[in-house]
Amino acid sequence: MSAIIEWVLEMKVQEGQAENVMPLLEEMVAATQADEPGALVYEYYMSADKSRCTVIERYADSAAAMVHLGNFGAKFAGRFLKVFAPDRLYVYGPADAKLRAAVAGMGAVHFDRAAGFHR
Repeated sequence: MSAIIEWVLEMKVQEGQAENVMPLLEEMVAATQADEPGALVYEYYMSADKSRCTVIERYADSAAAMVHLGNFGAKFAGRFLKVFAPDRLYVYGPADAKLRAAVAGMGAVHFDRAAGFHR
């Protein structure tokens, strides 16, 4: 069974923060790519009107996801929450108890793999 953890976080762009979105995302993507080898996918998507943003993240396992959350908290959480209002978090895969506790405050909904494969 795969240990991969994936999540999808859907957010609104906070009022008056549209100009701060891309500089923050570029910095976060660069830091994650440089510092987190366990981050396998880290992609942001914007709605056409720039009012909503979705991030799709994939980590090698729960430990790699926790490394990301630690880095995010230390470097970006304050600015991120000024720019975005998260409203939905779906977590896929065998998240361990530590990861589940770490994302519980965001109202995470967890899904365990029922069937399928990775190539």
